[in-house]
Amino acid sequence: MTVRLKELSDPGPSRTAPVPDDALWAGLARVEQRVRRAVADRRAVDPQPDDPYRGQYLTPEAAEDLLASPPDALAAAVDAAHLPPPPAATRLGRLAAGHALDALDTELLLVAMAPDLDARFEPLYGYLNDDLTRRRPTVGLALQLCGLHPAGPGRFRLAPAAPLVARGLVEITEAERPLLTRVLRVPDRVTAHLLGDDALDARLLGLVRQEPAAATEDGGATGTGAEPVTGAFTGAFTGQGADGHATDGTDSATGTDTGTDTDADAAVDAAAGPELTRRVADAVATGGGPVYLREKGGDAASVAVDALTATGRRALVVDLAGLLAAPDPARVRRALTTEAGLGASGIVLGPVDLLEPGRPERARLLHELCAAAAGVPLVLHGRTGWDPLWSRESPVPFVVGPAPVRVRAAQWQRALAEAAGVLGAPGAAVRTPDAHTLSEVAASCRLGAAQVRRAADVAVRTAAVDGRPVSAHHVRAAVRAQNGAALELLARRIEPAVGWDDLVLPDTALRQLRELSLRARHREQVLGQWGMRPGGGRGRGVIALFAGESGTGKTMSAEVVAADLGLDLYVVDLSTVVDKYVGETEKNLERIFAEASEVNAVLLFDEADAIFGRRSQVKDAHDRHANIESAYLLQRMESFDGIAVLTTNLRSNLDEAFTRRLDVIAEFPLPGEQQRLALWNTCLGTRLPRDAALDLELCARRFELSGGSIRACAVTAAYLAAESGRPLGMAQIASAVLQEYRKLGRLVVEGEFEPWLPDVRGGAGRDG
Repeated sequence: MTVRLKELSDPGPSRTAPVPDDALWAGLARVEQRVRRAVADRRAVDPQPDDPYRGQYLTPEAAEDLLASPPDALAAAVDAAHLPPPPAATRLGRLAAGHALDALDTELLLVAMAPDLDARFEPLYGYLNDDLTRRRPTVGLALQLCGLHPAGPGRFRLAPAAPLVARGLVEITEAERPLLTRVLRVPDRVTAHLLGDDALDARLLGLVRQEPAAATEDGGATGTGAEPVTGAFTGAFTGQGADGHATDGTDSATGTDTGTDTDADAAVDAAAGPELTRRVADAVATGGGPVYLREKGGDAASVAVDALTATGRRALVVDLAGLLAAPDPARVRRALTTEAGLGASGIVLGPVDLLEPGRPERARLLHELCAAAAGVPLVLHGRTGWDPLWSRESPVPFVVGPAPVRVRAAQWQRALAEAAGVLGAPGAAVRTPDAHTLSEVAASCRLGAAQVRRAADVAVRTAAVDGRPVSAHHVRAAVRAQNGAALELLARRIEPAVGWDDLVLPDTALRQLRELSLRARHREQVLGQWGMRPGGGRGRGVIALFAGESGTGKTMSAEVVAADLGLDLYVVDLSTVVDKYVGETEKNLERIFAEASEVNAVLLFDEADAIFGRRSQVKDAHDRHANIESAYLLQRMESFDGIAVLTTNLRSNLDEAFTRRLDVIAEFPLPGEQQRLALWNTCLGTRLPRDAALDLELCARRFELSGGSIRACAVTAAYLAAESGRPLGMAQIASAVLQEYRKLGRLVVEGEFEPWLPDVRGGAGRDG
């Protein structure tokens, strides 16, 4: 200890050997010189400077010397206020400029950081603190080494609102101690950044991801210059910029606004996407407050990333759900704002829909984040309107509509090629679905840029496992894999396993089903870009009604439509919806509609007349509340953005107001003779052995059954054939039909079952 203090206090050659033109090491050398001088000054007045137990006791003589010394006796001779700022081309210079640090702030930062760069400073700081266990600089020591009076205005450069502390560059610990004896430390992330490390702060792992530069439509990558991105992830958007003019969809000659913050999203062309990106980038570049992107079917997060990239910034995309669930959100918030400032980044945060009105602590968290991010570009996004409680400053609002199909198809093509490259094969060597198939996938589903990348990765890896090129089947299965599990708590999920060839319906019903599929594919173009459903808060959903008797194929038809679109089918369980308590049914339905809007699926309300029934004259409180439920459903169905199918056995049970809001009405009649024959052949399949005497034409002519009943009879007959050990014959068919008649409560006419009636009565259906 004695030797080291003498050695370090000797003003000999510096040990740091600063690299020429490196502001960080040059600054550290200045700090070392000041520490040497401070140590020498302390040794000059210390009666026992080489005592190994110095700092652990205070002698009466030392106490007298402390009381006799003036308050500024330990002030360093070097005045940091007259130092030039660090060069702008260095990391330290960029850090100072980005956080509004002056020369004194920079020197205080270097003093606090010195032990992290050179371990020799630890015992020196312990000696100067007169406590060898306190091996980092205190507030008082840092002020002393920078030539600042401990009671002067310089101490306020370490106040909570000062840039060093507010931006998380310096942390002041031991808050219970007096200010001058509190310890300063620099977060490891700040030190690593100044040393050239751009890895994300470990405290943000799992909550924040750094988005790479967005790709352009020609396959290139957007740079970090002033030119905005040209729209790989953006397309036909609507919005209102900071200057109050429409961001797109506006006729420059007439000034007609077709894209304001309403549901009246009107016609725009493909060039409108880059225009919105430019306007959002301009709003980000002007600073002064946050920017809010309200989603109207578009991918607001990708627009935010593109806009930040266009201003030369990287994007830190925050998982708001993870941030709200973090054990110490305030700590994560400080780390986030510090990280954004270090890397000249912007923050993308959302969806703000998670900030429930009944959870005020969440609103306070966002308010604090907006306040802490002052000077850092902050872009928020969500589907709801902006709540003034979320921020002290109102954001610049924009509305983001869906991108055109061709842009989304090109996005899929690039994502598949990139995913193939990760597996080790160049994109050109991997066969992917053609442009038409990808256009169909893009038209029928809504995925954000991150979801598309994940789905493309799943599709490529699944195709590799199958040993085949990526097909439409792989892509659609990957799209379905992106659906969350929340809707499965409210509805039963069915992965479609049937196609158009499995349907046996009249031509009229088939045309109506194909019209439903057509509307689902082209709704973004017709309802969004062409604005064919303007005003009134109307959504871009497609609603269909399937009406017909039980067993005529309504549910199966919904499954076929879902399969044709490459989507899952979710069947709403009415037992989980209808509630005896007032208002609960509406809440359950709202949860279903909200979750259905988040997934790519077809929503099926089976036996819909149970909740979509006619409104009646109000005679008591029950009638009034039933009418309230119907009125709510009328409004909610009209604003729904997804694909919904209602089925009913009796169309007349539905309220006429619902009929007006339906896009497609498909009638499902009972099958005729030829259709029954086709149903018998389809339901019996090709693998079930058949007796040569089996006469399906006779079955179709004699037994008037619905498709569902024919399927039930086919299954029952197959069991009987399996029990008999013989091929399926007419006796088993007749026995199965007889059971179905009894199950349906139909009158059994013996003549229908001739000549198999004796066999049926005698159990021939079981033993042949």
